[in-house]
Amino acid sequence: MKNQVIECIDRHKIIAIVRGLKKDQILPTAQALYDGGIRLMEVTFDQTGKIPASETQAMISAIAKEFEGKICPGAGTVMNAEQVRLAAEAGAQYIISPDTNEEVIKESVKLGLVSIPGALTPTEAAFAHRCGADYVKMFPAGELGLSYIKAVRAPLSHIKMLAVGGVDEKNLMDFIGAGLCGVGIGSGIVKKSLIDAGEYEKLTQLARAYTDQI
Repeated sequence: MKNQVIECIDRHKIIAIVRGLKKDQILPTAQALYDGGIRLMEVTFDQTGKIPASETQAMISAIAKEFEGKICPGAGTVMNAEQVRLAAEAGAQYIISPDTNEEVIKESVKLGLVSIPGALTPTEAAFAHRCGADYVKMFPAGELGLSYIKAVRAPLSHIKMLAVGGVDEKNLMDFIGAGLCGVGIGSGIVKKSLIDAGEYEKLTQLARAYTDQI
């Protein structure tokens, strides 16, 4: 299973980041993204507590069940081992974090999930790799800039990396061309204004503008 998830990430490259949606919006959003060519969806935990972890878990579970074999679901903004376990119970297949947290990485590995911690520096990226991370998410990629990503990758080319934060329709292929395995894209694809308005066809068109480039 883990190898299949890694193969899916390496092949499809774009992880759509879903944040702050209501439960009744998650399946129509997933369908719209799938119709637009998206095959990887990350549902984020809300660390403020406004959206209960149980609700995030339910949304991951809904995608895992309704789109089994179609969309590879993951959990994002995972900050502790308990959230890793909640995500695993819901059917998440990969765990993404904004930081390099040894506890989260090791719990993900223990449960057979693909581990994708966030890193800013070469030290963090190398540490994450030593802890067992399958990929390292360079974050925030847009703020760091492509030249910084390339500089970090040069001595760490053995570490599989993703770019998240500031990736858009115009620079997508620049990041992919720099040797990154993939990208995570939030509001650039998953526009909440379109979802709130029920304009799912526009969401599909937006997703297609990205996936057609891959």
